[in-house]
Formats: sequence, structure tokens, C-alpha cells
Amino acid sequence: MTVRAMMRGMSLSNKTIFISGASRGIGRAIALRCAQDGANIIIAAKTSEPHPKLPGTIHTVAAEIEEAGGKALPLIVDVRDADRIQAAAAQGAEHFGGIDALVNNAGAISLTGTAHTPMKRLDLMFSVNVRAAFACAQACLPYLAESDNAHIINMSPPIDLDPRWLQNHVAYTISKYGMTMCTIGMAAELKSKGIAVNSLWPQTIIDTAALRLVGGLQMARNGRTPEIMADAIHAILTSDSREITGNCFIDETLLRSRGVTEFEKYAVDPTQTLINDLYISE
Repeated sequence: MTVRAMMRGMSLSNKTIFISGASRGIGRAIALRCAQDGANIIIAAKTSEPHPKLPGTIHTVAAEIEEAGGKALPLIVDVRDADRIQAAAAQGAEHFGGIDALVNNAGAISLTGTAHTPMKRLDLMFSVNVRAAFACAQACLPYLAESDNAHIINMSPPIDLDPRWLQNHVAYTISKYGMTMCTIGMAAELKSKGIAVNSLWPQTIIDTAALRLVGGLQMARNGRTPEIMADAIHAILTSDSREITGNCFIDETLLRSRGVTEFEKYAVDPTQTLINDLYISE
């Protein structure tokens, strides 16, 4: 990575970022981190009314973005609906005068084996993960082409064909690796246009309301807060798009390369041992 690629002085002020699944969790943290620079955030998520078990709506996050110093456009978007994605991208671009970055953060997960993965659940993972990443990129592409520093970021892991990452949850892994294949292919396709395409994945599990629903508070205590992913996203978005593309970044490794040395601040409980996320080798 060159010094020019790092461009630490770059700001997201007045840049417009389309974030899917930004009503809670990692998406919300990304939105708020970018808002601190004065960015414009297109909140593309389904939750417009409070969920009985999961906090946050597109409207509550919009208010937080404004309070943090950014501008927000909350839009109800089901990323399984390609027409709605197209309309949201057009509406966001018209509202803010363009789109500079896309973060494909929305995701669906089911860590189930072949015999215990209903086709309806497989279709959901393929629709929300790989298909939506492709559809959002396609919808934002005309606007990204007009940006002087355009980025697409997919929340997907490095591809490792070790059978241990497939054998217990084939469908989920295929859907997430499909997102990374979008990264690899689109990075090469769009490089000449100056549009960077990268993937980002966490070193450890990340504490979100969704994780707590699945694993409980105890598992969350062995993770890091969403802010580490938000800081890593910010590091990518403030890099020169013509110098940094086609990478499968790990949050901690990326931040260390940018001079970050203090990671305890991200720990949910610094007294607990961190648990690596899926697709991260020991």
C-alpha cells in the first residue's frame, strides 16, 4: 500500500454514502462514523417501525446521523427488490447531488447444514447477500462513475476453500463467497473508471443485537463493538480509489496498517478472550 493510497487527511465531508442495512448494528455504526466527517448518508433498510426485539429504525438512525454532524435520507428498501434499489439510488443521488460510495452491509445468515437449510432460507441468503450486493452496485454505478473518489465495499470474507469453512453451512458460505467474487471481478472491471471495490471482514465476532439474539450476552462479551468495523470502513473510504482496490481486508489488519495500535477500546469486555469470526484462521 502506497503512502498516497492511505491519504489520511481526506475527509468525507459532503460525500454521499449509500449504506444497506443501516438501521442498526454495524450499518448504523458506519453511518455515524461517516457522519462525524459531515457525510451525507442514504439509509437503505427495511425497518421503519420499531422491531419488538431489535432496536433501531431508519428514522432513529437518521436523527443520530444529523446529531453527529451529517445529513441523512432514510429510505425504506428491501434489498431483495432490485427495482426498489434502483429507485432508492436515483432518489438519493438526486437529493444529495450524486453518490460517492456504496457499502453493502445488509446480510442474512443461517449456519445450518444441507439437510437443515430450507430452500426458503437459502433463497433469502442468496437474495440478501450476493444478489443484493450485485444489484446495489449496478444501481449506484452511474453515480459512482461521476465521483472523484468512488468506492464499493462488500461485507464479505476472504475466500478460503478449506472444507471446514463450508462443511457445516454450505449455503451461507457460498452466499458470502459470492459477494467476495463480486469484489474481485468488479474491482478488475471498474479499475479503469477509478471505482474501487473492496471487501471487509472482522477479525473477531462483532457485538450486535442480532448476535445477542443468537448467542446471548456471554458470546457478545467475547467480541468487539461495531465501531471497529466503522473505523475500518472510514479508512477505506478516505483512501484514493485509484490506489486501493480488489482487496479482501480484515478490520484489525487494515487498522494496524494505518497506525492504530490500541484495540482494547473496541472490546465489549476487555477481561474476556476474543473469539475469531468465521473464515478467520487461528
